[in-house]
Amino acid sequence: MILSFDAPEVRFAVQAAQLAASVVQRVQKDLAARALDKGDRSPVTVADFASQAVVAALLERAFPNDVLVAEEDAATLRTPQGEPLRTLVTRYVRQHFPLASGAQVLDWIDRGRGDPGERFWTLDPIDGTKGFLRGDQYAVALALVYRGRVEIGVLACPHLQEARMMHSSGPGTLALAVYGLGAWWSDMKGTLVWEPLQVSRQGDPSQARILRSFESGHTNADQVQALAEALGVTVEPVCLDSQAKYVLLAAGEGEIYVRLLSPQKPDYKEKIWDQAAGSLIIQEAGGQVTDLDGRPLNFRTGRSLTDNRGVVATNGVLHRAALEALRRIGA
Repeated sequence: MILSFDAPEVRFAVQAAQLAASVVQRVQKDLAARALDKGDRSPVTVADFASQAVVAALLERAFPNDVLVAEEDAATLRTPQGEPLRTLVTRYVRQHFPLASGAQVLDWIDRGRGDPGERFWTLDPIDGTKGFLRGDQYAVALALVYRGRVEIGVLACPHLQEARMMHSSGPGTLALAVYGLGAWWSDMKGTLVWEPLQVSRQGDPSQARILRSFESGHTNADQVQALAEALGVTVEPVCLDSQAKYVLLAAGEGEIYVRLLSPQKPDYKEKIWDQAAGSLIIQEAGGQVTDLDGRPLNFRTGRSLTDNRGVVATNGVLHRAALEALRRIGA
């Protein structure tokens, strides 16, 4: 499948990610600050469902026969107990689809229950839910997979400014990759002006900037530190949520990202929506992505990467050094 930069699939992916991000930002503005004080996770739940619904609605219009493989389903919203949440989700979706009924919103969400096949879209409506609640990094992640190969990857990162580690009230960063055509970023607001993404060419392992998950439960912090020591790295790893890490690496703001197996979940298998968009963006920016054993990520195995163990993403130059160091520390 050969796509051009102006292919309808590319236009859809960009539009869908932008719209979903705007919905998520609205929910965050309205609800998240109040909820954080109460330890309430409902805003991220509302945002997850609303984000998935608007992407599915746009997909239904643009490519009605395409499959969507996404993180959420509407089962809880269909129960009597889910009625207040269902009403709130519908309210946010109607800001963009005014005629949508509650039943239609539920059906859009459930479109994400599709099974991966020859051609499908995969979506994480909010990647980095804890970052969302803290007001830190999160992303809307959308990708098109065809015959096991990621063809399009889009990451909308509202709190990542100019594809750099700058957290401000700016417009956010939209990152896009098309297989064989490269990777780019643009501000999320106004007219999109695309600039190329290019990984760093740092070839000295001791000078590598390591990126890792902010949440310790999503990685193995001790092994990340051991990796740094094995490479001779003296600076602390950069910790942040979501696939925003992939955008930083693709922009040359880091050299190595590792998704190691948490001691709490040693048998965990990555979900495809957590890796598809980001992995293509890294590769098209000149980097490399494999699992901990050096194998390419296999997107032919269903909703999870069952053939793979963890993830290693680098600028390419340091990939072999990173894998060798990981083997030495027993990761």
